Amino acid sequence: MAVEPLSQKEIEDRLAELPGWSVESGRLTRSYRLGSHVAAAALVMHIAAVQDELDHHSDLGLGYNTVSLSVHTHSAGGVVTEKDFGLARRVEDIAPGHGAH
Repeated sequence: MAVEPLSQKEIEDRLAELPGWSVESGRLTRSYRLGSHVAAAALVMHIAAVQDELDHHSDLGLGYNTVSLSVHTHSAGGVVTEKDFGLARRVEDIAPGHGAH
């Protein structure tokens, strides 16, 4: 089953539910600042495990105490889809201080 691109309105509605996330250059993006490099590295490992579970992978960056993600759906032509927002919601659930409210 093909994954369909989301409309601008659908993207805006989903972004409203995910503070801190935005769409830049056609990709869903977010950065996190953590208390230490080790905490950031641990978050990268957790995100990598979620990505493998979902079989949907972002560009994932590790800085000194930061983690950044940038994702779109290659199989849909490099656009933002519900798969990207599913990944974003899962990352929010595991990010320290950003999880389920």
